[in-house]
Amino acid sequence: MELNQRGFSIAAELALGRPDVSIVMPCLDEVQSLPHCIGNALEALARLRTELDLSGEIVIADNGSTDGSQSLATELGARVVAVTERGYGAALIGGCNAALGRFILMGDCDGSYNFVEGVAMVAELAEGHDVCMGSRFRGGIAPGAMPWKNRYIGNPTLTAILNLFYRSGISDAHCGLRAIRKEAFARLKLTSSGMEFASEMVIKAALQKLRMTEVPATLSPDLRERTPHLRPWRDGWRHLRYLFMLSPTWMFAVPGLAALGSGTVILAAASMHSLRLLRWVPFGESWIVVAALLVTVGQVSGLMAMASHLYGVRQGYRLPKSWLHRIRPLFSLESCVIAGLALVATSLVALAGVGIYWGDAGFVALPSVLPVTVAGLSGVVGLQTLLGGFLLAVLGGNEADFLKLTNSDSGED
Repeated sequence: MELNQRGFSIAAELALGRPDVSIVMPCLDEVQSLPHCIGNALEALARLRTELDLSGEIVIADNGSTDGSQSLATELGARVVAVTERGYGAALIGGCNAALGRFILMGDCDGSYNFVEGVAMVAELAEGHDVCMGSRFRGGIAPGAMPWKNRYIGNPTLTAILNLFYRSGISDAHCGLRAIRKEAFARLKLTSSGMEFASEMVIKAALQKLRMTEVPATLSPDLRERTPHLRPWRDGWRHLRYLFMLSPTWMFAVPGLAALGSGTVILAAASMHSLRLLRWVPFGESWIVVAALLVTVGQVSGLMAMASHLYGVRQGYRLPKSWLHRIRPLFSLESCVIAGLALVATSLVALAGVGIYWGDAGFVALPSVLPVTVAGLSGVVGLQTLLGGFLLAVLGGNEADFLKLTNSDSGED
């Protein structure tokens, strides 16, 4: 029977009350490394007791092991939680949901992390932080512990993109040794079943403006003889796509503004040239059609950005942007309907005028595609505004006031 620093069994300590700390490990056929990992976790619990006066438990989130990992973990003093949904993230989410402690320390079950280093992370939580990440680049990576493409390309690149998009300030967003308050974990509403769980946790913590910090952590070669579950290229892509999926600003708004701005400049210059306010423009008629396409794409991207943002707010992992509350009286289904119908009506009147002009000219080719393009563009933008307004209302909880169900707090991507 495993004993803690004071000579009590872990089971007896749990019987005395809820533990303060839960050490959670995802497990899939880890019978080879379990004795080391659980022994290391018990050492960490002893340090937590003597240094911080915190009790603890070890939770093995088993993801369907067939090698006897469950019975071995129980014999070694851990509590086993069965997680039926497969995947690294799914196992951690299941284990953390079942954790009894108010502080959660999570780490891989392959011997690559030292749970004793997690004591400093829990100390940061006890001092008021919501999340504490380990940083392998600050702590050290042993030879052979991380492939060169992960160490020098994958992890630095993905962490840099994450910090650009979400301004988390974390130097190693994918370290597997990390700690979080139980209530903060519940607030994040994490859903990723795969390796992108690592990115999701940092992203949503940044979006929620949780208090994050990091401490050095070391990475050692894992103790398994079989092939690791990690697939660098596949999992790297899953992380990258997740970074974009949770960032309406960089996925939709930035490209959309670039397209909308470029198209508007071209159309404005062409219009001024047609009115003889500009003597020369560096493009021909074909660019007018391209400009209309850019404006259309830009508006659609803007609607997607807004829809993605409202969805995140309604799901509870994103704070509403402050500027949305300032324009809230104008940001409603009725505003979109009125603006959309006005643009469609303008388009119909303009197209009728072009038709009359064309008939008077004997139905010969028009001197420029500009009038027809602008008139058609007005109708397209109007219809998209009208339909987009209903989409935003649905995502806002079937409310005409898109921001009715949001709180007064604000945040940025």
